[in-house]
Amino acid sequence: MTTKKIAVLVGSLRKESLTRRVANSLIAVAPDGFELTIVELGDLPLYNEDDETATPPPAFTVFRDAIKGADGILFCTPEYNRSVPGSLKNAIDVGSRPYGKAAFADKPCAVVSVSPGVLGGFGANHHLRQMLPFLNMPTMPAPEAYIGGVAAKYEGDRLIDDGTRAFFEKFMAAFGAWVTQHAR
Repeated sequence: MTTKKIAVLVGSLRKESLTRRVANSLIAVAPDGFELTIVELGDLPLYNEDDETATPPPAFTVFRDAIKGADGILFCTPEYNRSVPGSLKNAIDVGSRPYGKAAFADKPCAVVSVSPGVLGGFGANHHLRQMLPFLNMPTMPAPEAYIGGVAAKYEGDRLIDDGTRAFFEKFMAAFGAWVTQHAR
């Protein structure tokens, strides 16, 4: 069995963010045969088409190569102002260019949104989902993942909520099946 490589994009840049904790919890319950790696976004300069030369910024190339080498993408995003954080939007812009050579094209994906509030990042989740069809990314329709009240589900980095853990296992099993079905 070939190992499926999954790039995990965490929209929060904070090392101790709740979103990163959720991403690490999802990585911990990944199905057998899947290797998930967080691809860092913090080193990406703001996208500027003027930088699309024969030698784009090295961080662009590193990021694009990580995405191209993945069999699927797992987006984990907090909600900022009812949308995704600028760091994640910038990463999407970098990975979707140059036009016609998008690193994201045909990569099956799933979206997990995280919020300390009760709505679980609903706005960010759906705003991100609006972008993904343009990138030609088959997006897992269900189960949807809106992780609300997330701060109470953790003690430090340890997930303490059994219901959330069970949901994460179900979600990752479905994502594994989605990637297997749609990966090229």
